[in-house]
Amino acid sequence: MPLASAQRTKLDNSDDALFYDYPRFVNHVDDQFIAQLTDLYRQRLQPNTRILDLMSSWVSHLPADMEFSHVEGHGLNAEELAKNPRLNHYFVQNLNKQQQLPFEDCTFDAVLNTVSVQYLQYPEAVFAEIHRILKVGGIAIISFSNRMFYQKAIQAWRDGSESDRPKLVVNYFASVPKGFTRPELVANVVPSSPFLAMLGMASRDPFYAVIATRCQV
Repeated sequence: MPLASAQRTKLDNSDDALFYDYPRFVNHVDDQFIAQLTDLYRQRLQPNTRILDLMSSWVSHLPADMEFSHVEGHGLNAEELAKNPRLNHYFVQNLNKQQQLPFEDCTFDAVLNTVSVQYLQYPEAVFAEIHRILKVGGIAIISFSNRMFYQKAIQAWRDGSESDRPKLVVNYFASVPKGFTRPELVANVVPSSPFLAMLGMASRDPFYAVIATRCQV
């Protein structure tokens, strides 16, 4: 079912472009998460294909040993995107204001989204666009953890438990009628350790990825 109006709201409802006006040259997840994501891409992506890295940043999680015919980047900060060494081209667009992507139908073999899906206020429209620009059989990989800019995440994400959030992404795929194969969940969650917390040591970031491919229809 589509999100209710209240579920799309953010604690900080100012223009997202203002929030991302300055670059953040930091990693938003830990090294273990990044390694798992890179390994997943190595397994699921094909070389010499066209990739769209949606809501990207200055960091590429694509495997260094794989070559692609074109990697398109998208985000809200041009300075971050310009630093990303794997992007052949990039563009800036606020998906909470304009969901339509500037590409022809069936343009990409894969669409990737890393630790950013929680900020989409109109995910149904964005996932419809992902479907439109994917080639038939093309893959979409939506990865996330439990980290977020809390004030910019939508209410449905903030209020949901960790087990609720993968279901939310599955529902985003399902919002495109007959658009995607049944989504697959890949998860690697290490239980938090009270002993590590007592020592002031953080537990590993949980890893989630929801994967689906564009159907024939």
